[in-house]
Amino acid sequence: MREYHLKTPVSAEDIKDIRIGDIVYLEGTLVTCRDVAHRRVVEEGRPLPVDVKDKAILHAGPIVKDHGNNEYEMISVGPTTSMRMEKFEEEFIKETGVRLIVGKGGMGPGTVKGCKENKALHLVYPAGNAVYAAEKVERIVDAQWKDLGMPETLWVNEVKNYGPLIVSIDTEGSNLFENNKVEFNRRKEEEIERISKQVGFIK
Repeated sequence: MREYHLKTPVSAEDIKDIRIGDIVYLEGTLVTCRDVAHRRVVEEGRPLPVDVKDKAILHAGPIVKDHGNNEYEMISVGPTTSMRMEKFEEEFIKETGVRLIVGKGGMGPGTVKGCKENKALHLVYPAGNAVYAAEKVERIVDAQWKDLGMPETLWVNEVKNYGPLIVSIDTEGSNLFENNKVEFNRRKEEEIERISKQVGFIK
């Protein structure tokens, strides 16, 4: 496991040696972008009103305080379940050029393909740290698609030392969560066999 500090814009060269299980801390632009925004881009063909090429998105529905005059304060910004975006993510990566996708939990083969073909990463932010994560948001610089409501708005954040982010899918197409499933199942079978021998006397 290695630790990386990335600053947007992030190039394919910047992340080519990063592998699943590595830790990333992010500085620069991080845009909250979840279900409906993905659907607008992929299903409705609407261009994203925020340039995320070589930048990062966060699957999250934050709590934001509106101070008026386009001044906002991030209160809480925990990740939401990334798998909800699985059916959109491959095309979304291709269409937008996003380099880093941050969320909660693993993603599937479509995202794996999108990351491998377009040289992107999926990263996991530890759950239960939404208020701490908000402290890493230095300021909210823009808000788009506010008609979707606070959770689905595209909040454009400038972050510093945002992490730790665990790499779950890398540019080679390796998937940490799927690899772990294989290993855990192997261990489970071994333990079942061992325990069965020990309790075989029970009728």
